[in-house]
Amino acid sequence: MVTGGYASTNKWVEYTPEGKMKKPPVSFRKWVYVGTPLTPNDLNDGKANFPEFHNVYMDPDSFVHFEKTGEYRDGTVIVKELVSVGEKEAASGNGYFQGDFIGLEVSVKDARRYPTEPGNWGYYSFGHSYPLKEQSAKNKTDECNGCHQRHAINFVFSQYYPVLRAAMPAKK
Repeated sequence: MVTGGYASTNKWVEYTPEGKMKKPPVSFRKWVYVGTPLTPNDLNDGKANFPEFHNVYMDPDSFVHFEKTGEYRDGTVIVKELVSVGEKEAASGNGYFQGDFIGLEVSVKDARRYPTEPGNWGYYSFGHSYPLKEQSAKNKTDECNGCHQRHAINFVFSQYYPVLRAAMPAKK
């Protein structure tokens, strides 16, 4: 399939001929689940930048590569499904419990598609309310990549995902 100027070899995402990413099917929920960070408004004076749960998944091929090398391979796809903060009380006690699905974001490492982006990562948002957009143009560099470049490990916030920390090969 020719997409966005060259033949795509990434089986996990699809692009339109104009280079927009098509919304991935929900089968990503069968990928490797790496974690769910939450920065609730309650703990941020009502002004959290990202007040929802972020259920984060990595494509299986890239996870296998990460386990072997500790690196994100060219072609890595990470999906972030946004979920509202729901109930705060349950039979088990007080806490933060997931509410409804409210958004979807995808990041892809691809040196051919994003040769001028820091780390070769492209970031896409399909919206923060339903119905989600069926396709998305790549976010501008300063909308996502700047923060990932400054605060993440190899452009992924691996430090907040216990599955990725545990999968990291031991340094010899």
